[in-house]
Amino acid sequence: MIFFLFPVILLFMSNIKVKPGKGEKVLLHTCCAPCCAPSGERMIEDGYDITLFYSNSNIYPEKEYQKRRDEARRLAEIWGVPILEDSWDHREWLDFVKGLEKEPEGGKRCAKCFEFNLHRTAQKAQDLGFPYYTTTLTLGPYKNSRMIFEIAEKFPGFIEYNFKKKNGFLRSIELSKKYNLYRQNYCGCEFSFRDQ
Repeated sequence: MIFFLFPVILLFMSNIKVKPGKGEKVLLHTCCAPCCAPSGERMIEDGYDITLFYSNSNIYPEKEYQKRRDEARRLAEIWGVPILEDSWDHREWLDFVKGLEKEPEGGKRCAKCFEFNLHRTAQKAQDLGFPYYTTTLTLGPYKNSRMIFEIAEKFPGFIEYNFKKKNGFLRSIELSKKYNLYRQNYCGCEFSFRDQ
């Protein structure tokens, strides 16, 4: 009888949310410096050893991608934490969201975009031996954190952090002023720019 229950027990255990212990290494997917500032600050305060991962092939045009990357680099330098940079492959991202170009902000295209970035982050974490990863995407007031968490369940090692909580967005504004961070006025892709 136990033998037949084993697969059920394994399935149940794979869905248990595990919080890493203090001092654990976490790869923090960084969409932009204003979102990263309060998110990273909270993780550092919670005792995690963070490395920023700037992976945003959705951002368009390339000049905007570079501007946001440079701000993320500057923030990493201020904190004295490492930052890793993914390659910018907007064509690959466009292929991934193909057919969803007319979707409204917050819809199916955004879900695919979250999947694209979370998959790349999970893969980088695995490749580099990071036991955990999470994303700053949950900070944005127009980002659906529950949707992000559900998508992340496909990729092991994700820590559920809802950075909106504890006045995360307000803290983003405060830290942006403190560090003089560039605050963009659209999410990132050409379709979000169209819909602003």
